[in-house]
Amino acid sequence: MRSALHDVLPPGLRRSLLKFGADLTRARRKRQLTMAMMAERVGVAKSTYVRLEKGDPAVAMGAYAMALLVLGFGEALGDLVDARRDEDGLLMDEERLPKRVRLKKSPTSL
Repeated sequence: MRSALHDVLPPGLRRSLLKFGADLTRARRKRQLTMAMMAERVGVAKSTYVRLEKGDPAVAMGAYAMALLVLGFGEALGDLVDARRDEDGLLMDEERLPKRVRLKKSPTSL
């Protein structure tokens, strides 16, 4: 059964997932691992692993993360949204800086 996610997924994101699945396939083949071997190591059914290599957006992110780990790319997922590489976020931080810094006056004691 196809999920509603397939219908609302933007085309660019769909292409990215298809490429990601193809890249997983290529990395698996380079390591001479069968789909059954990968499914066992990832901890999913073979049918789920097949969907993973097809870039199915309904497959749990944990399965994708485990596949990356099995193939030796475990660190890559942690760096995807690293704050130090978030150029838009850094620009937004810069824009929020105050033009002046003023100390608040403390209430005087009586």
